[in-house]
Amino acid sequence: MSNNWSEKIAIALDVANFDSARSLLDQLQETAKLFKVGSQLFTSVGPAIIKEIKERGKNLFLDLKFYDIPNTVARASESATELGANIFNIHISGGMEMMKASAQSVKLKADKLEIKKPILLGVTILTSTDESEFQSIFSSTRDLRSQISYMAKLALECGLDGVVASPQEIKMIRELCGEGFVILTPGIRLESLSGDDQKRTLTPSEAFSEGADYIVIGRPIYQSPKPADTFNKILQQIEKDI
Repeated sequence: MSNNWSEKIAIALDVANFDSARSLLDQLQETAKLFKVGSQLFTSVGPAIIKEIKERGKNLFLDLKFYDIPNTVARASESATELGANIFNIHISGGMEMMKASAQSVKLKADKLEIKKPILLGVTILTSTDESEFQSIFSSTRDLRSQISYMAKLALECGLDGVVASPQEIKMIRELCGEGFVILTPGIRLESLSGDDQKRTLTPSEAFSEGADYIVIGRPIYQSPKPADTFNKILQQIEKDI
C-alpha cells in the first residue's frame, strides 16, 4: 500500500450545495487528492460537482450505493464510469446477478472508452448499524461479523474489486479475501463525538494500521473552521503513527 496518504483519504463533500462544496475544494486544493460525492450533494447539484472535481485534476469516489434490478444497476454503473468516477459502490444485498452485471458493464464500458476501470466496491452493512440493530431488523442466524464476512466473499466471487466496510472488520475481510481486495473504510473519527450516528469507528491511523486501502473522512474536516489545517494535521499524525 502506498504511503502517500493524501491519495488514500477520501474527503467527504457531505454538504448541501455547490457553493459549499466548491469552498471546500478551494481550501483543500493543495493537499487533498480524492473527494467523495454522496447522495445529498449529488441529488442537490448533479453531475456539475463531478465536472468541477475532475477539472481540478482530483479523483472521485461516487458514493451512491446503487441498489436495483441487475439491468438498472448495470446501466447506472456504465454512467458512473462515463462520469469519471475512480471509485464507486453498489449494495451487495442487491444480489449476485446484480453484482455480476455491474462488474461486467464497468469493464466493458472502460474498455470501450479506453480508460482505467473504476474500482467497484460492494457495501456490506452500513457503519451506522450495530449488532443490536442488525438483529432487530433481520433476525439473522448469523451475527453481524459473520454476515459481513459472508457478504465480502460474495462480492469477491461476483467480480467486485473490494468492499466498503467498517474499521472493525478490516482484518477479518483482509484474511478472507486476500491482499489484492480493496477495503474502503468510512466511520473514521479523530475522537468520539456525542450523538454520532456512526457506531463502528476508528481513527485514521488505526484504520490504516488494520489494513484499510482507503478511508473516508467527513465531519472532522468539513465541520472544521480550517479544513486544510485539520487535514494537514491528520496527515502528520498518520506519518507519526505509521
